[in-house]
Amino acid sequence: MVKLLVRDRETIQEAVRRFRKLVERSGIKKEMRRREYYEKPSEIKRRSRLRAERRARRNRQLSNG
Repeated sequence: MVKLLVRDRETIQEAVRRFRKLVERSGIKKEMRRREYYEKPSEIKRRSRLRAERRARRNRQLSNG
């Protein structure tokens, strides 16, 4: 949960801007998008496997280059 204490003499716009940054850094928006629709466990595993393969391929290219 994100908490924001409004500072003295801080405008609403500044407080909202700080709140948005906090939410973005905490990963809440990303988590909400991920949970927006049900995803089958097989799809989750497939996506993570593909991500790992891409990461391994990129690491191999960086070490060779």
